[in-house]
Amino acid sequence: MTEEVCEKCGLPSELCVCEEIAKEDQEINVFVENRAYGKPMTIVSGIDSKDIDLDDLSTELKSKCACGGTVKNGQIELQGEHKQKVKEMLLEKGFSEQSLILGK
Repeated sequence: MTEEVCEKCGLPSELCVCEEIAKEDQEINVFVENRAYGKPMTIVSGIDSKDIDLDDLSTELKSKCACGGTVKNGQIELQGEHKQKVKEMLLEKGFSEQSLILGK
């Protein structure tokens, strides 16, 4: 009976707390940028892709916001203006409110 052990925290995989610690330590910027033809794009940057899977988080955000988007250069890009929805979802996912910075 061999259990997998996390290399970072040394706890068994099912008890690993690395992702929760990573969520508290990050400074996440959420802002809206106007792209081609004046279309708004919500950008979520500052999330460390080593600790948190950006593709999974992006999929959840796109589903919650009912929009398209992608992950580019370590940032999540969502089509449309969704700052408040993104903030609410990140808070639900366990990110601390102090780590979230909402831009223009």
